[in-house]
Amino acid sequence: MWQVGGMAGTSPSRRLGASTSKTRARLVDAAEQLLLEEGYAAVTSRRVGAKAELKPQLVHYYFRSMDDLFLEVFRRRADENLARAERTLAGGASLRTLWKLNADLRGAAFNIEFVALANHHKAIRAEVARYAERFRAMQLQALSRALADDLGGEDVPPAAALLLMTGLSQVLSLERALGVTAGHDETLAFVARLIDRLEPPGASA
Repeated sequence: MWQVGGMAGTSPSRRLGASTSKTRARLVDAAEQLLLEEGYAAVTSRRVGAKAELKPQLVHYYFRSMDDLFLEVFRRRADENLARAERTLAGGASLRTLWKLNADLRGAAFNIEFVALANHHKAIRAEVARYAERFRAMQLQALSRALADDLGGEDVPPAAALLLMTGLSQVLSLERALGVTAGHDETLAFVARLIDRLEPPGASA
């Protein structure tokens, strides 16, 4: 069973393994694999150690608590997603680009597990919110430019447009992860037609 915060009887100042250690990276890899394959409840020090083919005690050598391990798993994936978004948007801010960025369903299972964790663990909730705000600010800046270009100044609040876009993509991701796909094709086709009308193919990067 993993604990929230520091481990019982563990000093916050105790020495930890190096953050650049290959062993530490193996533990993070193993924790992420377990989370995606079996859900966050399966991520215990014993299971992580077995998955990484390492002694379970090493989990507590490299991480003060299981919460810290979860946070490292989340930060690594979140940093990768932010970097990918930056590269994508650097090629040109457009409605089509932003929709493709949000409609990527590859991280659905990962996101579902961390939303569940965030509901019960304050440190994880704060970190998820921090990265979400950074990602939203990045997209909002890009969407403001795209709307100005594509709608010619029509009164469409960028923040509202972004929430509609991200909210729809999140619902689709969640349902697909659960095996529910009714109405998805029609919705995706509608969004594609709408974007084509606002932003004809070939008009954006």
